[in-house]
Amino acid sequence: MIVRIVAIVSALMVAASIGMAGQEGTDEKAPATFKVKFDASTGPFVVEVHRAWAPNAADHFYTLVKNGFYDEARFFRVVPNFMVQFGMSGDPKVQAAHNATIKDDPVKESNKRGYVTFAKTGAPNSRSTQLFVNFKDNTFLDSQGFAPIGQVVSGMDVVDKINAEYREQPNQGEIRTSGNAYLNSQFPKLDYVKTATIEK
Repeated sequence: MIVRIVAIVSALMVAASIGMAGQEGTDEKAPATFKVKFDASTGPFVVEVHRAWAPNAADHFYTLVKNGFYDEARFFRVVPNFMVQFGMSGDPKVQAAHNATIKDDPVKESNKRGYVTFAKTGAPNSRSTQLFVNFKDNTFLDSQGFAPIGQVVSGMDVVDKINAEYREQPNQGEIRTSGNAYLNSQFPKLDYVKTATIEK
């Protein structure tokens, strides 16, 4: 069981090395609460973000969504009964331009079913663009420093339908280098985000 937990946590650690220059000061301040609608290949779902839960991450997420970063992003890691991870651009040039990281936020909420959290490496202040949605209560992640930013408030059934056929097979290094060209060639049945937009 201990080995399995270590493997699960490792699955949330971004495998490829990323720039550690920091993103402080470049993100727009997000509203206290805002909603993001994901129009996914499996249907629509909505995430409600609370800035008070994790302000650095909320500001970063708000800015990325406004800039269209998550459009056409694949759900490249899907672990049934655990989580689904996404947030690498299908365009390597776009991804390269967003490899800077943000400072850690203290964990104020728990990683419960439907809660949305940034992935990170094992290093401090290493969150960048990748997110995951918890399929179930994964409260053991709280002590690992994974700070939720919001939760799915509608369409969790859509999230549950995301294709888990490829599990953890897609390689993050290859995604970073070749983007959706690699994923479409090797993993053509991956579900994906068509668009992600701030709800007005």
